[in-house]
Amino acid sequence: MRAIAAPFIFGTATVMFLFLFQFLMKHLNKLLGKGIDTIVILQLIALNLAWMLVMAVPIGVLFATIMGFGSLSAANETTVIKASGGSLLKMMRPVIIIGIILTYVLFWFNDEILPETNHQAKVLMSDIKRQKPTFAIEAGQFSTQLDGYTILARRRDSLTGKLFALTIYDNRKSRSLNIVSADSGEMKFNSDMTGMDMQLYHGEIHRMTPSEVKGYRKVNFEEYTISTDASGFDFNRTEDDVISRGDREMHISDMRLISDEARRKFNNLDSIGKIAYNKHFAFLSGSDMIGDSGKVFENEMPADTSVESALYAVKKRLAFLRTTLNSNRLRKNDYAAKERKYLVEIYKKHSIPFAVIVFLMVGCPLGVAARKGNFGVSAGISLGFFIFYWAFLIGGEKLADRGFLPPGLSMWLGNIIIGMISVYLTIKVNNESITMPGAKYVRGLLKKHRANKEEAMIISD
Repeated sequence: MRAIAAPFIFGTATVMFLFLFQFLMKHLNKLLGKGIDTIVILQLIALNLAWMLVMAVPIGVLFATIMGFGSLSAANETTVIKASGGSLLKMMRPVIIIGIILTYVLFWFNDEILPETNHQAKVLMSDIKRQKPTFAIEAGQFSTQLDGYTILARRRDSLTGKLFALTIYDNRKSRSLNIVSADSGEMKFNSDMTGMDMQLYHGEIHRMTPSEVKGYRKVNFEEYTISTDASGFDFNRTEDDVISRGDREMHISDMRLISDEARRKFNNLDSIGKIAYNKHFAFLSGSDMIGDSGKVFENEMPADTSVESALYAVKKRLAFLRTTLNSNRLRKNDYAAKERKYLVEIYKKHSIPFAVIVFLMVGCPLGVAARKGNFGVSAGISLGFFIFYWAFLIGGEKLADRGFLPPGLSMWLGNIIIGMISVYLTIKVNNESITMPGAKYVRGLLKKHRANKEEAMIISD
């Protein structure tokens, strides 16, 4: 346990750092330039650390077991234990117990904590996306950040923020079109960030009314103030219940109810389709012409019972049946896709925590077989298995969503394959009948080198 504790913390933290770096690169442009408080950005990062932790823990376990058992093997401690009557399985026993406990804790975290943090992160990111960038005027560039206005400042004092040679176009929907020119001006938010005051100096207003022939006016001013709404520049938090939850923001029990409801509706549509078929064939055989009350269905068969009218009635019924069945087919596809979507997430919440045990079982024999406890070997093997597992997890989810694989099999396939590899490695290493890739080639080179050396010594003698 002492041998794997520190590598587990280091490996988990390293994988989380890589996920965090990827997250920042993806969303950095949405966070910068909006005047958002640092505490809000830190809160968004903290909320996203939850899903990173869930993915990082299994990889941290794999890295730690390879490095820990590799160190024991390199120091010949595993040889001493086996010579004393022990085995690989006995060495793995305490680690497996800790792995089971860690799997249960991770499953609880994945079902209870992760949905809430995912939802809060979604709400917070939505609020950040809605916020407008921090208002700024660049010299020589048109700005449309204020709703209803286009602003052009030909020169800007970077120290005081004062603007010079201003032209402001009023694009609001009104009877008149206004163009304001000013020698200088400055813009400031009011105290609650809901309004913008544009204080202009030494200019003129050109006002035009398109519906009137003589609707042009020119007004000169020394000072003129334009007050406008600036909502959207301040950061407002939305209540968590306002935004609906997706599948990754629900608990297993909630998703189970939705998937069961989708399955029930799917089966109901099957029953409706069978009833429509039976009614149609009963109509063709004539048994459906008499209702429960003993009256003839007047809308089904016209009074004129000629062959032409009968064919017309059959054609009408067939068109209705085709429409009903097509509608049912489309709705069944929607319900089946909905059920698969939530079942995939349910099985994923089980399979990822169980990957702790799977990676632990494969890491122990790999560490002993590698006979090295250094960082490079452990990191390389861990990276290979991580890519393999990640590919099965993402690919399986896509295949299940599209209906090519059952949800359970798609989410557990990576665990099943790596689990089979772990059983094979454990048996081989426990029986000391495994060789690492390339070991046979290295032994051949060493044997050839010794033969050459002995031949050289004989010649020299």
